[in-house]
Amino acid sequence: MEISPGPLLSLINSPADLKQIPREKLHQVCDELRQYIIDVVSVHGGHFGASLGVVELSVALHYVYNTPYDQLVWDVGHQAYGHKILTGRKDSFVSNRKYKGLSGFPKRSESEYDTFGVGHSSTSISAALGMAMAAKYKGENDRKSIAVIGDGAMTAGLAFEAMNHAGVADADVLIVLNDNCMSIDPNVGALKGYLTDISTSYTYNKIRDDLWNILGKLPVGKNFSREMASKLEASVKGMVNKSSNLFEALNLRYFGPIDGHNIAKLVDTLKDLRNIPGPKLLHIVTVKGKGYALAEKDQTKWHAPGLFDKITGEIQKKKYELPQPPKYQDVFGHTIIELAEKNEKIFGITPAMPSGSSLKFMMEQMPDRAFDVGIAEQHAVTVSAGMATQGLKVFCNIYSSFMQRAYDMVIHDVAIQRLPVIFCLDRAGLVGEDGPTHHGAYDIAYMRCIPNMIVSAPMNESELRNLMYTAQLDATDNPFVIRYPRGEGVMPEWRTEMKAIPIGKGRKLKDGKDIAILSFGHPGNYAAAAIRQLKNYGINPAHYDMRFVKPLDTELLHEACSRYDQLITVEDGTIIGGFGSAVLEFMAENSYKNDLKMLGIPDRLVEHGTLKELHRECGYDADAIIEAVKNLLGDKITIQQFG
Repeated sequence: MEISPGPLLSLINSPADLKQIPREKLHQVCDELRQYIIDVVSVHGGHFGASLGVVELSVALHYVYNTPYDQLVWDVGHQAYGHKILTGRKDSFVSNRKYKGLSGFPKRSESEYDTFGVGHSSTSISAALGMAMAAKYKGENDRKSIAVIGDGAMTAGLAFEAMNHAGVADADVLIVLNDNCMSIDPNVGALKGYLTDISTSYTYNKIRDDLWNILGKLPVGKNFSREMASKLEASVKGMVNKSSNLFEALNLRYFGPIDGHNIAKLVDTLKDLRNIPGPKLLHIVTVKGKGYALAEKDQTKWHAPGLFDKITGEIQKKKYELPQPPKYQDVFGHTIIELAEKNEKIFGITPAMPSGSSLKFMMEQMPDRAFDVGIAEQHAVTVSAGMATQGLKVFCNIYSSFMQRAYDMVIHDVAIQRLPVIFCLDRAGLVGEDGPTHHGAYDIAYMRCIPNMIVSAPMNESELRNLMYTAQLDATDNPFVIRYPRGEGVMPEWRTEMKAIPIGKGRKLKDGKDIAILSFGHPGNYAAAAIRQLKNYGINPAHYDMRFVKPLDTELLHEACSRYDQLITVEDGTIIGGFGSAVLEFMAENSYKNDLKMLGIPDRLVEHGTLKELHRECGYDADAIIEAVKNLLGDKITIQQFG
């Protein structure tokens, strides 16, 4: 299916082309850009609602500012599709998030217009401020730095740290606060209510009108600077009520709120703000999913809906003849409720991922025992630690790649104090189309090096339930990590009876000869598939599902090292410092000389693609395991075995 941009959009291959469009036709550019995003994403997939909500802002920013000389930083990047299309990537946009295609996020190596790589939220203000400070130092006084941040991302501590610094840095930075009351799920916390008060306040809307009247009378020319800006600031503060205290107290000049879908108003406002020096914040109000009625109505569902019929809105689903396994996240979401119904000490915490982690089920049934704390991973860990000091059993559910942001809290607030917080690391391993910012590649390595930490991974849904059951028992006072991948498991009939697992004990799934495969977590299923195929070659490997990387099951490892000359480890984490490294350390400590082949994520950044494509590329799918077995056995495999 060929997808063509509209007549005006087809003329735009750069912001320079956009600037040639008459101002009165910018609304048509916005309409065509929005339709092009709908056309492409409906057929090829990707994030959806966020980019629709900032179409007018994307056009206005590139129309007014001299990008890429003026440096535009998008927060997270879910909303940057319009930006990509306007900056020379229109014709290749159909490859977005596909293997070897465009990244789904801004990426410095992809375009000079992508000034900062963003996949995790709340970095934009810090990055743009750093750019503004550098411009000031280099004497580039005409160079502007702009950060676009959503109100959801504004809940993170990093955003407040950056605003606190911006207020005293004397650097020319503009913060555009895109207020739509959403991140992936609806926003939570006091900031949400605060921004709503501003956007609906009669007094503040009067301030806005008075402010633009002042701006309209400002003289044009280089003599306008600090004196006029100071008068403007004094005027605003003279009219302001308590609604502006937060940003004004941080020494950020506050402007708005204005309608983020009024392209003419946005262009005029941004042109005015270009002439106001120093740190400032423009508050715009938008609708996530703007221009596609279904996405406006159900913004969580349409954050990244997959492929869909743009006319009917029907989202395409895979067709199966047999019952299918559930997603690991849903097994977690339903199992924690089962456990909480029997153990009143159990609580759930997630940082802005109730849908993605499926903690939403518990939040609906037990709202006083399950909490979304906003995009605040550090707080999620430490508030869990505080609850644990009072004897509660807290399941702190965070995506593996997002847990990286709370690493100090894991060590300082949990491990050192030996508090039994249960960390459920969703999206562990490669995650697919979201790429390197979201791959959960490092948690095995960064968790197993922490004293007092238990680190585990289930091979299937039943094992996930057993590990969750084990973690909430009073048998251990240690923090407990359970890591599991994105997507479906392997057991359609997954509601098995939960049983305690001895901590640090793996299981031997199969005896064999000559060679043993030691797996950790879900990749054990790839090993099992490889073993079934190896029967065709007369090869009979043993298989150990280790379950724990810390503590290791030394009894099983002694058995494997004593009985088999060749060993293969399989994991969906980085090979450097991961499960295979732990086995190698055990072998060195015990003077074993076995041949060991470690399969897992290599020591490089893995780009985006389907999981099948990435597992093949990284060399730990079933075919790669088969090849590794053949290579290790070498001469022990007879011609007859391959006949």
